[in-house]
Amino acid sequence: MSIYLSLKEIWRNKGRFFLFSMVIALIAVLVLFTAGLGEGLASANKEYLEKLDADLLVFQGGTNYSTIESRLDYQKVKRIQRLDGLEDAGPIGFSNLKVVLPDGLETLDISFVGVNPGEPGSPPVFDGQSLSSRQAKVIVVDQRIAEQAQVNVGDMLTIKSTQGTDDKFFDLRVVGITDGRQYFFQPSAFVSLPNWDRYRPKADAGEYSSRPITNTIAVRLENPAAMTAMSAYIENSIVDVEVTDIRTAYESAPGYAAQQNTLNTMKGFTFLIGVLVIGGFFQIQTLQKVPQIGMLKAVGTPDQIVAGASILQIIFVTVFGVFLGGLATFGLTLGMPSSVPIIFTGTSVIVAVVSLLLIGPIGGMVSIRLALKVEPLTALGM
Repeated sequence: MSIYLSLKEIWRNKGRFFLFSMVIALIAVLVLFTAGLGEGLASANKEYLEKLDADLLVFQGGTNYSTIESRLDYQKVKRIQRLDGLEDAGPIGFSNLKVVLPDGLETLDISFVGVNPGEPGSPPVFDGQSLSSRQAKVIVVDQRIAEQAQVNVGDMLTIKSTQGTDDKFFDLRVVGITDGRQYFFQPSAFVSLPNWDRYRPKADAGEYSSRPITNTIAVRLENPAAMTAMSAYIENSIVDVEVTDIRTAYESAPGYAAQQNTLNTMKGFTFLIGVLVIGGFFQIQTLQKVPQIGMLKAVGTPDQIVAGASILQIIFVTVFGVFLGGLATFGLTLGMPSSVPIIFTGTSVIVAVVSLLLIGPIGGMVSIRLALKVEPLTALGM
């Protein structure tokens, strides 16, 4: 009976309910886009670190896990590699430079990463081969660089680096392509650590070392479950270092927490607006049909049926609106340029959809309570 009553009213006023479903659809589009944008911006900031084949990261002490400020010399790297309980450890150096695009005029900003081949930090490849020589003039690029610079395995890639007061250009052969490895909102390219020190931007073009100072050390443990104990062990064994897990490292990046908090606040306000809009609409609907509700109660219809019809009506309209919003979001995403960092993950989409489906019943609680308080005689003017 409740289903019949709710569907009957929706069908008799289908234009009104369809327009309101469109309002819910617009709210759904905003929520889903905010969720996708939050995930995309977070991924652009942490993608490389999140995919590291390591359990811990070692930084210079007092730098608050900042790869920009941290400086670790080669001796610390060797001492850490000799500690018990570590399966392997690899130094990683970060810098920024530019890739010259095929037209020879435009450039692409990239994260230039130095690693030791075969050690933690060195990326796996899906096309070509991994870094194997520390001295060869070769480079591994992520798929975004491969697409934008239009290079394949075996092609030459020109990088532009400011050394001293001059812009210098170096040609490196692409030996492998890895998946997305963005860091600090830029796609990443990987070379051996000595080559990284040779080609990275620096104040003195002649400054070069086969054992360069690096920014962090990626550590893979024999027992990943002992991260807390091993962090304390490394900090006690090596002077002036601080150790943390991967997640804490990228969440400590400058601007990461503020960015995510801003987007989460936007989502919260959007949900609040959704609750108020849905609540206001169904309250008006209930006030307009007080005589009909009074008639139903006068002929003996129990409160459970009246409440059930109202709840089902709210659920049907909300589900239809969220469905339309999901389709609209999918269509808009297909037309978005690749430069817009929107990523939809299963978890973020499920959380957003479930939250959207809940705001309907939550917003309609007032109208349900109003319907239950209707007195038959008063509603009929008797």
